[in-house]
Order: sequence, then C-alpha cells, then structure tokens
Amino acid sequence: MNINKLNRQSDEKANITSQVSWGRLLLGIIIMLVLPAAILFGSSGRLDWGMAWIYIGMITAFTVGSRIIVLRKNPDLIAERAHFSDKGDIKPWDKILNPLVAIFGITALIVVGLDMRFGWSPKLPVMVQVTALVITVLGYFLTSWATVVNRFFSPVVRIQRERGHVVVTSGPYQYVRHPGYAGGIVSNLAMPLMLNSIWALVPAILAVCIFVARTALEDRTLQEELEDYSDYVVRVHYRLLPGVW
Repeated sequence: MNINKLNRQSDEKANITSQVSWGRLLLGIIIMLVLPAAILFGSSGRLDWGMAWIYIGMITAFTVGSRIIVLRKNPDLIAERAHFSDKGDIKPWDKILNPLVAIFGITALIVVGLDMRFGWSPKLPVMVQVTALVITVLGYFLTSWATVVNRFFSPVVRIQRERGHVVVTSGPYQYVRHPGYAGGIVSNLAMPLMLNSIWALVPAILAVCIFVARTALEDRTLQEELEDYSDYVVRVHYRLLPGVW
C-alpha cells in the first residue's frame, strides 16, 4: 500500500514537472542572474569591482540553490512561478505594486553603478561594507528559506485554490507572517551600503515602501480569503518584524 502511494506521488510530481515551460523557466533564471551583472558593470564602466562580483556570486548561489531544492521538494511551485503571468486571479493592486518593486530595484543597481563611476558617495569604511554584506546575505537567506518552505510562494498575490492553498506555519513562518518580504527589505537596504553607494538608498527605500504596502495588502487578502489564516494571525502576531509590526 505504501509502495503504491509512493508511486502515485512520484507520478504526480512527474506530471507536474512536465507542465513546466523549461524554456521560460531558464530564461527567467538567466535574466535574474545576468541582468544585475549587466547593469552593475555596464553603468560603472568597469569589471575590476570585487564587491560587485561578490554580490553577483551571492545572487547566483541563492537563486540556483533555492531553485534546485524547490524543484526536488515542490516541483508544482516551479510550475507556478514559471507561469504566474498567465494567471487570471492576480489581485489588481499587485499588477501595479509588483512591477514597481522591480523598477526601483533595477534603479538602485543603476545608481550604484553610476555612483562607482562618478564617485558621488564618500568612500565607506571597509567594516561598513562587510557588515552590509553579511546583512545582505542574511536577507537573501531568509527569502530563500521562505521560498523553500512555502510551496505557495508565488511571485504574485493570489489565492491558489487549484493547488489546494493552505496556511504555511513552519520554518520562518513561525516567527513572522511574511518572511520573504522581510528578507527582501533587509537585502534592499543593505545592498547599497555593501556596494558603497549612499545615493542608491533612495530607490532602495522606495522599494521598501512598496514592500510594506504589499505586505499589508497581501495580509488583508489572506485574512479575508484563505481558510485558517485568521487563526494563524492570532498565533503569529507580527507581519515583518517581531515586536514591531
């Protein structure tokens, strides 16, 4: 009986994996990895930038590593993330906020590169940059942890009824209700300092404002539409930062 159950689960995973548009998935990953490098090195006009290479290496490690784990653990999430733009039940406000996060994130990278080229910001102490690097890594780790744990971690806000959407309470979700956003906020604020740009904090802070607004709207959506989420709110009080909000 157990063998039959395992075989059925294996067949289900195989069917789900076959639904993934591998070309679209690979294109998305390539864009996620190549675009930041192209922006940073293109806007700065130089390749001899050690901290930028560390940043690109960090992005690559977390992106590829988390996708491999998700592919093995939750292949249906890979399908969801590969085809999220085809979904018709995305919240209207998220069609605006989601692209804005990307725009401000790209703008921050452009400003970082131009700052390196023209020297707008004063040279930050090495310890400040190293500390910011550690914080950036922690932010990416938190977001990757949330992605691996939460099989409903879609890039867009929607109730995934066709996938049996339920509340996830394990991993970082034991401590805050939106750890993915928390990690994004931390890494967005630390990245400019890691790459020695005070001016890049401006678009980074704007991106953080969008993260906070999106968190509030998504949390309200989940409370209104996802079964048992209101009980989860009673147990886990804070959205992003324990003891604050």
